[in-house]
Amino acid sequence: MSKSTSLLAAVALVVTGGVALADDTKVGILMDITGPIASFIPPLQNAANLAVNQANEQGGLLDGKAIAVFGDTTGSAQGAVDAAGKLVNIENVPIIMGSLMSGTTIAAAEAVAIPAGVVQISPTATSPAITDIEDNDLMYRIVPSDNYQGEVLAKMVLEAGNKEVAVTYVNNDYGVGIGQTFIEAYKAAGGKITSAVKHEEKKDSYRSELATLSQAGGSALVVIAYAGDSGGKIVKQSIEGGLFTNFIGTDGLRDEALINDIGAEALATSFFSSPTSPADNPNQGTLHELYNAAYGEGADKAFVDQTYDATFLTLLAIQKAGSTDRAAMAAALRSVASAPGEKVGPGEWAKARKLLMDGKDIDYDGAGGSYDFDKNGDVSGYIGKFVVDGNSYKQTEVMQ
Repeated sequence: MSKSTSLLAAVALVVTGGVALADDTKVGILMDITGPIASFIPPLQNAANLAVNQANEQGGLLDGKAIAVFGDTTGSAQGAVDAAGKLVNIENVPIIMGSLMSGTTIAAAEAVAIPAGVVQISPTATSPAITDIEDNDLMYRIVPSDNYQGEVLAKMVLEAGNKEVAVTYVNNDYGVGIGQTFIEAYKAAGGKITSAVKHEEKKDSYRSELATLSQAGGSALVVIAYAGDSGGKIVKQSIEGGLFTNFIGTDGLRDEALINDIGAEALATSFFSSPTSPADNPNQGTLHELYNAAYGEGADKAFVDQTYDATFLTLLAIQKAGSTDRAAMAAALRSVASAPGEKVGPGEWAKARKLLMDGKDIDYDGAGGSYDFDKNGDVSGYIGKFVVDGNSYKQTEVMQ
């Protein structure tokens, strides 16, 4: 972890990009910098900063510079409310990129952003509950709902020859959403759930839950949780107890911290689902070249594409609105993300800025694909299948 990243992880709110001048615009970046997904964060901070830096190097935002203001949710609901409150009420940001976890995204939206009339766009929050929030058109995300990922995962599990599996999912917005969707879809497609156990976060031992799951049998254990919390512990304790050797996980478990803790050999027969980009998307290659040129490596890490795209869309929305008027952000965001309009992609800030200043429409297609929001602020998308490859993950399949 770099020195700058360490500083970000140590405080709840950090402003990057120097001292803000009168014409500069602060942009809220809400992330779970500390907490159960902390190991995901450094490359995602880089992705957000890359988008901001490109805007500043290619003409700036509105009449000045973009200033990224990071808020740390600490991976908790109260932390999300506190961090979002600072962004909205103290930093006076016009729009927020984030948060990442479903629970922190929902907490920040319901307690702070929606009451204040501030648009939030999450790059990674997947809970189905987000779809039905009464948000006054203020809540957006650029990954598909877990209602979709659960169905795709069920297909992946059956296609891999697993006709009977045990399932455990964490008792939070993320785990319950995808866990229940997966179970229903898997059973409807002919699979058998030998045992399904909902577990709590932040426990030291899950051996009791694992005993129940193991006794019921199954060719694999499906674990829907975060590797930095219960998910990693469950996999490790299962291996230590000789209970399961084959694991299937979702994006929360597709964390290199799991490989570092468990070892690649022990995960050789496991696979993981995660939102991804279209396989033939040239904009992904463009972003990865730009990202690695700036940071040396890391473009292939989980959710780099989506975090960059969400930040770039946030900046485009402000530029389209022509001001920091919060009430103008939702319409501006929808406009820059969808047709009609001239296509712009990652790194093309100068092109997009000129088109917008000339009064023309743009349509941003990102590294993660195109983002046409429905009435709920949701998008369709792609789910990838990932396997462990050395000390990282390799995508082997993409499903739309």
